[in-house]
Amino acid sequence: DFYDYRPPELSLPGLNVKKGDLLDLPFADKSIDSLSCMHTVEHVGLGRYGDNIDPDGDLKAIKELKRVVNKGGSLLFVVPIGGNPKIMFNAHRIYSYRQIVEYFKEFELREFSLIPEFAGEDGIIINATQLDVDAEEYGCGCFWFIKK
Repeated sequence: DFYDYRPPELSLPGLNVKKGDLLDLPFADKSIDSLSCMHTVEHVGLGRYGDNIDPDGDLKAIKELKRVVNKGGSLLFVVPIGGNPKIMFNAHRIYSYRQIVEYFKEFELREFSLIPEFAGEDGIIINATQLDVDAEEYGCGCFWFIKK
């Protein structure tokens, strides 16, 4: 199932496209065993995609993600990341590594990978460290969390 605030008109075998709002997910508490949210949260509340302006929109969306993931369930979470968190109004937010880990303190960080802004040949640093992130202005942070 694929949920989007502005669902695209797609017709692919085995794909169910549905409207979804990250601030009000259509799932019961602790009902999802595996969930991915990739390059979405950083936009919530900035109005770029027709949503309401809300400076805490991203935090409300994160709260919803945490609500629906089952104990022992996986959350794949991808956002822009760098050494200095900031809002690039009205495009997106850039988070620090520390922010994301703190937002998901009820989860175990199973793996963290970084796609640096200037990735070079390898393109990705698997098991990256906070020091790797701190050197970035605008990289891509790929977090795999397990709900405790």
